[in-house]
Amino acid sequence: MNDQAFIWVLVAVAILGANLPWLSDRIFFFLTPKSGKKHFWFRFLEWFVLYFIVGGVGLGIEYKLNGSVYSQDWEFYIVTFFLFLIFALPGFIYHFEFNKRPNNT
Repeated sequence: MNDQAFIWVLVAVAILGANLPWLSDRIFFFLTPKSGKKHFWFRFLEWFVLYFIVGGVGLGIEYKLNGSVYSQDWEFYIVTFFLFLIFALPGFIYHFEFNKRPNNT
């Protein structure tokens, strides 16, 4: 794989990782909550943990491509945080707007 392919794989992993907490009602994708639904704060916690996991994948790809990991300032991490937040928007909208089902049964 060339460098561009690795970058697109990382973008795809980031988009998938940012949307997973909003698409699943299981806690960290394994446990079903007692109430049957996850609370918003727990979805946000999962999203935040996935931000660091995707960041680790990005560091691994950077190390594989360059042989070292370049140090970054705080601005880089703020930009990646908000980019990950923007990537989560489709899952968030799906969960809170399109996933509402009427109880007319």
